[in-house]
Amino acid sequence: MLSEFDLIAQYFTRPARDTVRVALSVGDDCALIAPSPGMQLAISTDMLVEGRHFFPGADPFWLGHKCLAVNLSDLAAMGAKPLAFTLALALPDSRAEWLAPFSQGMLALADAHGCELIGGDTTKGPLNICITVFGEVAPGQALRRDRAMVSDDIWISGTLGDARLALAGYRNELALDADALEAAAQRMHAPTPRVALGQTLCGLAHAAIDISDGLVGDLGHILQRSRVGATLDADALPAGPMLSMQPQDVRRRCALAGGDDYELCFTAPAKRRAEILDAARSAGIAVTRVGTIESAPGLRLVGANGAPLNLQLSSFDHFASP
Repeated sequence: MLSEFDLIAQYFTRPARDTVRVALSVGDDCALIAPSPGMQLAISTDMLVEGRHFFPGADPFWLGHKCLAVNLSDLAAMGAKPLAFTLALALPDSRAEWLAPFSQGMLALADAHGCELIGGDTTKGPLNICITVFGEVAPGQALRRDRAMVSDDIWISGTLGDARLALAGYRNELALDADALEAAAQRMHAPTPRVALGQTLCGLAHAAIDISDGLVGDLGHILQRSRVGATLDADALPAGPMLSMQPQDVRRRCALAGGDDYELCFTAPAKRRAEILDAARSAGIAVTRVGTIESAPGLRLVGANGAPLNLQLSSFDHFASP
C-alpha cells in the first residue's frame, strides 16, 4: 500500500500546464491561482459517494472522468471557462491498480479543458470523491438561475434520458438487452460537460442550469429563482438514442425526471433563436426548443397535441430513498 504522500506524488502531482493563471500548484499549504484581469471567479463543489452516486466496483477510469465532468458541467451552466480544481479523496485502501486508471480518466478530461489539478486532500475511509472547480467569467455575463424572463424560449442541449434508462436496466425495472444497456450506460458513466456551449451562450441566453437531477426538478430551480412559470412540451424533448426506442411513457418519464444527463437547460429571448442555433453549431452540439417561460407560477407539461399531461414525477433527492 502507498502512503498518503506517496500516492499524491505518484498519481496527482505534475508540473502546472498554465503557469500564468496557476502560480503555485500541488505541494504547499495553499495553491495560488489568478483569473484573467477583469474576470470573476466561478466556484463549485460536488461530492460523489460510493453506493449513492455510483455503483460499488465502478470502473475507476470512467469514475475519474465522471467526477470531474459533473463539476465542469456546473461551470458550463454558468458560461465559465475552466481554470483549476482541487480533489478531496477518501479511499478504503491505496491500491495502484485503482489509482492509476482513476487519475488517468480524471486528468485526461482535465487536460481536454485546460483545467489544472492544484491541490486537495486524501484520507482513509469509505470511497468518497469531492471536487471543487474554479472557472472565470466576465462580470455580468454569468448564466444565472434567476435571470429567466417571461416569453423566453426554453432550450435543451444534446439528448436526455439514456442515463436514467441505463439505471432502470441495472435495477431490473426494464428489460434491456446487453447491447442497449451498454450503449445507454455510456451516458451514465461518461457524461460530456457542455463547456464550449455554455461559453458561447454568454450574452445570448438569460438563465441556465445543468441537468444533473432531472429536468423537472432542475428547470424548477430556474422557475423558482426567477419567480416565473413555464409550459414544457414533453414530447419535444430530445430523447437519447436508446431511449427513443422505448414506449412513450418510458420516454417521457426518463427524459423529464431522469438524472445524470449533464446537458444544459437554458432560456433565451425568442428573437435570438437564429443566434442560439449558430452558437450551438459553433460548439458542436445540437439544441432543441422545448417550451416557454410564462408569468403564471408552476410548471405545466403538455404533449405533442398541446393537451395537458398529468404525470407524477420527481427528480433525484440526495436524502430520499434510492
